[in-house]
Amino acid sequence: MVKPLTYADAGVDIDRANDLIHAIKSIASHTPRTGVMGEIGGFGGLFSLNLANIKRPVLVSSTDGVGTKLKIAFMTNTHDTIGIDLVAMSVNDVIVQGAKPLFFLDYLAVGHLKTEVAIDIIKGIGEGCRLANCALIGGETAEMPGIYQDDEYDLAGFAVGIVDNNKIIDGSEIRVGHKLIGISSSGLHSNGYSLVRKICFDVLKLSIDAYIPDLGRTLGEELLMPTRIYSETILRLIRDLPIHGLAHITGGGISENVVRILPRSCKVLIRKGSWSIPPVFKFLQDAGNVSDTEMMRTFNNGIGMIAVVPAQSAQDVLERLNGVEVQAFLMGEVVERKDSDERIDWI
Repeated sequence: MVKPLTYADAGVDIDRANDLIHAIKSIASHTPRTGVMGEIGGFGGLFSLNLANIKRPVLVSSTDGVGTKLKIAFMTNTHDTIGIDLVAMSVNDVIVQGAKPLFFLDYLAVGHLKTEVAIDIIKGIGEGCRLANCALIGGETAEMPGIYQDDEYDLAGFAVGIVDNNKIIDGSEIRVGHKLIGISSSGLHSNGYSLVRKICFDVLKLSIDAYIPDLGRTLGEELLMPTRIYSETILRLIRDLPIHGLAHITGGGISENVVRILPRSCKVLIRKGSWSIPPVFKFLQDAGNVSDTEMMRTFNNGIGMIAVVPAQSAQDVLERLNGVEVQAFLMGEVVERKDSDERIDWI
């Protein structure tokens, strides 16, 4: 006879998951927002759209993960910042439409649920939501032995924002003569980490705790630098100044993301050397013998967001950003494009 088996015998501990929910409720309570109804623990998160200041509300949604940056969290056993990256990757996509983030949900899949690790992850998610001024209203934690290694997990995030139909930023107002304002990144953000790991661990054979003089910190500290969240900065900008296009510089780098918002009759000229590039990018380029072209289509190279603005407003935008201690740079302009032209020229 087989002894009576339980779900825990198969590797899934329901009691531990229930204990985690109580901890999540406390974290979520620190991300309040007008519109939230109820609390975490129900079957669905509730949010009221009865927002009096929006006449024709349009919801904007985005979902993303953090890619193989997770491997760095595993290697360092540091899990309290990766949640910031998770929130950033989705809310930064929502904001480029001019939408105000409303709420966020997460999905955490683990091989074996370690409550202290899960709480650290969700603390980071809560901090990301606080920085983005959106509410953490729900999520899912799935314990899946046999799918993930015991010490590994995967993350996905889902953000929903709102914008008035008359104020959607879609690039349709971009014209020849508009200027490109680059807004600085906090480092690598969450893109290109497969190449980063190949350079650092296969080519250089560095340990994760190696101190890198050129960076002024350990490799692990540099690679875990959280992604900058731009939502509050951008919302203040679009409230007062004309912003006709926004591009979040993620996978595909500057080269692939700017052209996504351009009318077909336009292309952009970007001036190399017009912005400050953080040392980590030169470190990786030199160590991996990576071409300029490959760098620009893989990494953000120090620019996490690009705003396209009328020429007469460019200086005001720069002054506004630099005035709130966000480095910003005039990095190019929009010009006329012929059918055979590339969408982007580097000069």
